[in-house]
Amino acid sequence: QVQLVESGGGSVQSGGSLRLSCAASGYTFRGFCIGWHRQVPGKEREGVAVIECDGELKYADSVKGRFTISQDNAKKTLYLQMNSLKPEDTAMYYCAAKGCYAPWSSGYWGQGTQVTVSS
Repeated sequence: QVQLVESGGGSVQSGGSLRLSCAASGYTFRGFCIGWHRQVPGKEREGVAVIECDGELKYADSVKGRFTISQDNAKKTLYLQMNSLKPEDTAMYYCAAKGCYAPWSSGYWGQGTQVTVSS
């Protein structure tokens, strides 16, 4: 059974940094598109950073230059380094994995970790 467990969220002041981790079990990252998404209550979930099946890294425009996605295949862990955090980055952050050509809605999702950035 595939499980994704996020950690590393918390409360920081504007300009601070956090590093999110997502530990995977029940599968390896190979053959999957993996990434981080976030959601604010009342708004749609949005993609933040993704590692495509071919290894290409993609970022939302709002986080380019501030966030970095990476993975450690040996540890089966996905990371999101978040620097220069802004109050608008406040959200629940989710780790997810899906088949290369499948929609995110059909993928595997973690339970989320809360990030709160105060001004």
